[in-house]
Amino acid sequence: MMATFMDYVAPSKVVSTMLDAGAAKAAASLRDLVIRGFLSGALLGFATSFAITTTVQTTLPIAGALVFPVGFVMIVLLGLELVTGNFAVLPMAMLDKRATFWQVARNFGVVFSANLAGSLFYAWLLCISLTMAGSVPPDAVANKIVAIAQTKTQFPQYGLAGLLGVFVRSILCNWMVCLGVVMAMTSTSTVGKIAAAWLPVFVFFAHGYEHSVVNMFVIPAGMMLGAKVTFADWWLKNQLPVTAGNFVGGCVFTGMALYFTHKPKPEPAAESPARPESAAPLPAPSLVLVPDPPVLELLASEPEPAESPAPEPSLDEATDSA
Repeated sequence: MMATFMDYVAPSKVVSTMLDAGAAKAAASLRDLVIRGFLSGALLGFATSFAITTTVQTTLPIAGALVFPVGFVMIVLLGLELVTGNFAVLPMAMLDKRATFWQVARNFGVVFSANLAGSLFYAWLLCISLTMAGSVPPDAVANKIVAIAQTKTQFPQYGLAGLLGVFVRSILCNWMVCLGVVMAMTSTSTVGKIAAAWLPVFVFFAHGYEHSVVNMFVIPAGMMLGAKVTFADWWLKNQLPVTAGNFVGGCVFTGMALYFTHKPKPEPAAESPARPESAAPLPAPSLVLVPDPPVLELLASEPEPAESPAPEPSLDEATDSA
């Protein structure tokens, strides 16, 4: 139980994780980018249609916003590739010299295309499901998708103000979406990651902001179901300006902002304490080994005992000898 409350990750560590993620995404193989990007587009389509269905059934848009983050959470937990999330972490890695410009451009291009393919594939399957392959007229959910697709491509009727409005909505959207990516890194537990990622994504969807990959699903799905939207309407009036705004929101307001305020600082190298200048260095002690002299040399060098002088004859002995 204690581990659940101790799984918080500090912001500086989170930025380090973001840099690691950006470097790994830049070095990922083409196969992985395609598969992961395709799955992300499809899963986000699932979440969008789920949110629309919930809104239609409850007549409460807030209910749809509450359930929409389920798709985003699946993408985060499975380590998949969503181009809008990559807008935050890959430029950071390039700025930190952990990825090259061409690696970043390759990732954006491949993941964007794979997200589009996955979104279109799910949109096609959903349209078959909702109309029984064209055998029945669109139901309430299908009509709601048609209405959303038409609404999302009518911003230019306000001129430059409308274009600015959709661009700002796109910035605000991906500011929150990329914050969801970051918030998932503030926890090491699955429950913590889900709760942390859920909050900003719920905020974005409840506001009705513009998300590039969501629109890759909902606008084509509306077109398949009969929305009066052309291919040019889709791309020129929504997809391209929304993608540009998403890039600004993710790169500038999430990735770069956190990088510059929580960038990990290199630890200074530990220095050995300097000796006082007044203290002279002590000479190192030396040990001189003196070999023992050979035994023969010792014997030869011993002095011979001196002969004691003969005793002088006493007076009596001298008299007797005379």
